[in-house]
Amino acid sequence: MLIVHTSLPDQAAAETLAQQLIEHRLAACVHVGAPIRAYYRWQGKVEIASEIPLIIKTSRARYTALEHCLKAHHPYEVPEIVAIPVTKALPAYYGWVQRESENAPPSP
Repeated sequence: MLIVHTSLPDQAAAETLAQQLIEHRLAACVHVGAPIRAYYRWQGKVEIASEIPLIIKTSRARYTALEHCLKAHHPYEVPEIVAIPVTKALPAYYGWVQRESENAPPSP
């Protein structure tokens, strides 16, 4: 199981992407967070932006397809896509994530 993090520039984009990930079974669950303030350096300049974080729960088997979908539908030139392996989880929850995000139809 993996927890994947990304951020979108606005609520509408975040909700659209979250819905797409669930519909295509690339994730079992996506949390769409409240707006956060991001400070970062981009092309030699300090930037400040409001972003909407997504926390995505998926199986390791679906990560490549999930990453491909995120890159294809993300509005940023270089989107943040960070996968964190889950080393411990409630077995019933772990099983649910596996069932809901594996053996899925081809991703978009």
